[in-house]
Amino acid sequence: MTPEFSRVRSFARLPPAGREERLAASAAECAALARRFAIPAINRLEAVVRLRPEPGGGVTIGGRLSAEVVQDCVVTLEPVMQAVEEKVALRILPPGGEPSDDPEAPDEIEAEGDVVDLGEALAEQLALALDPYPRAPGAELAPEASGETGGPFAALASLPRRGPPGS
Repeated sequence: MTPEFSRVRSFARLPPAGREERLAASAAECAALARRFAIPAINRLEAVVRLRPEPGGGVTIGGRLSAEVVQDCVVTLEPVMQAVEEKVALRILPPGGEPSDDPEAPDEIEAEGDVVDLGEALAEQLALALDPYPRAPGAELAPEASGETGGPFAALASLPRRGPPGS
């Protein structure tokens, strides 16, 4: 299955200084990604990244991802427009390349031959950057929903106490 935002790029003949890539999703690709991410809309998705070869056949990708998305407010369910501006830091592993065990290392993607789907990698970065709890301006949770009432058993404390059964 072809991803919604597919931009397959070869890095076999990447110059030593690297290469800049500018990617932008079409309106149809944005709509398909919004359906995939279960959000109302992605109005814009674009990125400027630089691919640089590494010794051993890997490639580092660095740059910026920019998007405008619409998500549902978790309180009111009204649409919330959000700008997403994210730094992109990825590492493409050559086939059979060893992934890093450094938790601070960039996300790693294993290449298939000498190509990588840069569009899909950026779509995944966007998915990770989405606000998990978007809120409309001024939207507040009710006190009982936010746990400010003393928790789920607070109402039980106000009930009259009875003795053990059979007393």
